[in-house]
Amino acid sequence: GNENTVEEYVENLMHVFGECLRVLRHDGHIVFNLGDKYVDGSLLLVPWRFALSVLNRFPVKLVNAVTWVKLNPTPRQYRRRLVSSTEPFFDFVKSSNYYFDLDSYLSMHSLLRRRSRTGPRLGQRYRRLIENSELTPAQKEQALRELERVIEEVQSGKIAGFRMKIRGIHAPAFGGQDGGRKIQLEKKGFTIIRLLGNGIKRDVIESPVETIRGIGHPAIFPEFVVSQLVQLLCPPEGVVLDPFMGSGTTAVVSKALGRHFVGIDTNSQYVELAAKRLEGSDRMLDYLL
Repeated sequence: GNENTVEEYVENLMHVFGECLRVLRHDGHIVFNLGDKYVDGSLLLVPWRFALSVLNRFPVKLVNAVTWVKLNPTPRQYRRRLVSSTEPFFDFVKSSNYYFDLDSYLSMHSLLRRRSRTGPRLGQRYRRLIENSELTPAQKEQALRELERVIEEVQSGKIAGFRMKIRGIHAPAFGGQDGGRKIQLEKKGFTIIRLLGNGIKRDVIESPVETIRGIGHPAIFPEFVVSQLVQLLCPPEGVVLDPFMGSGTTAVVSKALGRHFVGIDTNSQYVELAAKRLEGSDRMLDYLL
């Protein structure tokens, strides 16, 4: 990301892609996520330049272009353009016989929805976090009351799930100006994000941008997004390679889902950060339940 031109940036990524392709199994996938940027008021189309360069240079197929829709994009007050709230994940394969566990993946989501509507664990973690938070007694009472209300919405099928942020426990959204959720965190001490379900799995993943207190990395992938792709594209006991490891989210999710992982990063501080996140991470992803 320190290149002077977009052409140089894409060219350097071609070398990384080539090495990933060299070690890829015949039934494996290469997934790349890239954000775009504006220069002189115009989008550079960096992700699509990258994808086209890959297809022109390597013997691969682009089988999916998954769009990550950020439910809480960084608020901007642009007057002449819209706020960017999506990023693409390009899914490349080297053969037509690639692994793709769609049936298991959809079954997993059906099971999770059933569990979330009837299981006793729904809301348990948030109840504990509320009780142990820095909120006032009145704020805790209101938070517990609204938590029970949103649990009822899940159980009735009105919504598919929810996320809750609590002041002092969850970090506010990275960057940006005051928004509705930030104001709720400051005044009420908490905010609840409702998630709508969809029975047909599309090439769209909806998830909030994730920030974790104490994690000094500005662009942490939500575990939910990574888990969707790992579950779908990598077999159990398979190996997930991340050449841009960053804060280690891919490794944390892979370990939790029973996959092996290899992480690479040129920043030694991020490597140390990822190692710390992996300590004691032998847990399933209960944020989905």
